[in-house]
Amino acid sequence: MKMTPRESAAYQEHFLMDTQRIKQYVMEKLGVFPTDAPLTVTEIGDGNINYVFRVVNEATQESLIIKQADVLLRSSGRPLAIDRNRIEAEILRLQNDLAPQFVPEVYYYDQKMHALTMEDVSDYQNMRYELIDKKVFPNFSEEIAEYLSRTLLLTSDLVLDRGVKKQRVKEFINPEMCDISEDLVFTEPYDDYKQRNILTPGNERFVRENLYENEPLQAEVALLRNNFMNNAQSLLHGDLHTGSIFINPSGLKVIDPEFAFYGPAGYDIGNVLAHLYFPMVKNLFDPSGDPAFHQWSKETIAAVYDQVQAKLSMCYDEAVTFSLYRNHAFKDTMLQGIMADAAGYAGTEIIRRVVGDSKVKELSLIAPEKKIAAEQMLITQGIQLIINRRHITSGGQLVDGINALDESFAF
Repeated sequence: MKMTPRESAAYQEHFLMDTQRIKQYVMEKLGVFPTDAPLTVTEIGDGNINYVFRVVNEATQESLIIKQADVLLRSSGRPLAIDRNRIEAEILRLQNDLAPQFVPEVYYYDQKMHALTMEDVSDYQNMRYELIDKKVFPNFSEEIAEYLSRTLLLTSDLVLDRGVKKQRVKEFINPEMCDISEDLVFTEPYDDYKQRNILTPGNERFVRENLYENEPLQAEVALLRNNFMNNAQSLLHGDLHTGSIFINPSGLKVIDPEFAFYGPAGYDIGNVLAHLYFPMVKNLFDPSGDPAFHQWSKETIAAVYDQVQAKLSMCYDEAVTFSLYRNHAFKDTMLQGIMADAAGYAGTEIIRRVVGDSKVKELSLIAPEKKIAAEQMLITQGIQLIINRRHITSGGQLVDGINALDESFAF
């Protein structure tokens, strides 16, 4: 989409826009549609952080998305660094170079208004809700594995010039968004020191014994937390759940990388894996549970693990040229470490979505009388992934773990 932004005195300092001001902004600042174009602006964002608007030229059906950041967190009014939209714009541009078929195009980033204008992906649907409706996507594992392998490996020291990599680490430092993850993912589910966890009544004892008082588990989580905070390995999306993936039968688009920073590559992989467990478990506890969807879910969890591992290996052989890194033993050690991290971070993500204050939609759809069992199943699965992560080498082992829980919960 051709865009010729103009200078305008009205947009020299940041202010929060509503639908009417977005329409004026598009006409006065962006110069993308004719001045007499009949524009419709709809606020479509349902997240906790930013404001998202869809702009449509009703005469031609051309459309775009504008995502604006504010100085306050949308859900609570807590102050939040506004630079997050700049980080998102830059990572989208970078990832569009690496994996263009999977990332929306950025048209313009306004540094004064902190507004990101980008491709409208309305032809794709939110994957979370598609999976809740038990829709299946046969190509998902291959496509997400391609996205992950390219965006993670090609932004690492294994491929990039040292100077370029260090400059990127500096550019993508994202302390406030990382602070949210360090608390909500790696601290509060095991030590509710801020009293923000939300437990289902009847599950308090199970959570206390298995999370709050489980010292061996907490040691492993501490290692994963420390790795998250100190291993600037790859440029991460940082919040890669199924709500950030828009999908249709022809492909997928990954959006919302506002948590982006340089961290352990396995974190993004683990987040994708974790969010395939929630619709699977929700389906298990449905009165009209679909065995075919359960089977597809298990196969897809295994395939994502296996295909990411395979595609990382292929991408490594194609892109890594430094002689020491071409050593086969070094390569195997690196990839094994990434995949072990992936299993561990899948576990921490599952657990935090069950006991923390940032829930997933799937759990809210489980009948109250079945919710305790569903949550215990997920927490148990998360613990196993964390504890056993170094011994998991194939997707088949993930399926074995799911099958064992199916039997113990009498499915």
